[in-house]
Amino acid sequence: MSKKLRPVLIGALGAASVAALVITTPALSSAAPAPSAASVSAVKAVGDLSVAAKKEIAMKLVSSAENSSLDWKAQYKYIEDIGDGRGYTAGIIGFCSGTGDMLELVQAYTDAVPNNPLAKYLPALKKVNGTDSHSGLGSAFESAWKSAAATTAFQTAQNNERDRVYFNPAVSQGKTDGLSNLGQFAYYDAIVMHGPGTDHSSFGGIRSAAIKKAKPPSQGGDEATYLKAFFAARKIVMNEEEAHSDTSRIDTEQVTFLNAGNFDLHTPLKWKVYGDSYTIN
Repeated sequence: MSKKLRPVLIGALGAASVAALVITTPALSSAAPAPSAASVSAVKAVGDLSVAAKKEIAMKLVSSAENSSLDWKAQYKYIEDIGDGRGYTAGIIGFCSGTGDMLELVQAYTDAVPNNPLAKYLPALKKVNGTDSHSGLGSAFESAWKSAAATTAFQTAQNNERDRVYFNPAVSQGKTDGLSNLGQFAYYDAIVMHGPGTDHSSFGGIRSAAIKKAKPPSQGGDEATYLKAFFAARKIVMNEEEAHSDTSRIDTEQVTFLNAGNFDLHTPLKWKVYGDSYTIN
């Protein structure tokens, strides 16, 4: 994950944060005006990326950009320092030692399985949080990560943290905004790269910038117009950092699906990321 440095993830945006982002709509009464055609269309377009088949597609799409592979399950054991100032990047969603989510993952794993290969590195992870340091970690930690990744327990822990912090909040907010599967995926891909939060360079900040330019379907807006505004807002943030400056995960992936009118993310899907071609049949 290419998240910005921050002391620690609050996790799942937090109930209060999610609630703050929710756009409430008064219930229609018999005296209320009939909904517009655009509103009716928006309601019909709302998707559910959490459906197993769609979620699998989302995992593969993100993996194509994060790991240049559709085999996202092969990434449980992945760990390296990619030189982006976030320390180690590892696992299925790019948990980082410098941004807090790796620490939270290892803590959750240790709570479930106290005697695990990574438990002894918790003090070191706490010390390096917020930095790119490998102090107390190094090759021994890398080996321990790969050893843990061979177990069902650590794979489950990675899945749970991915869902808690990234996937579930993105899908929930997407549904609240009246978005299709494509729109919900756009949110998920953004929160993976930029992290949860409300500042300018986080997911919440990007969403806020987009809403200033176009209304989401939940507010009677057109989804295609809104997603273009979201993509534009996200690209501004991506271009502010060299590590994010290649925007092909938007330009030749998500925009490709949008231009094809594939809001449901139905297969076959064909796209490119960083010039590499991918297909899901």
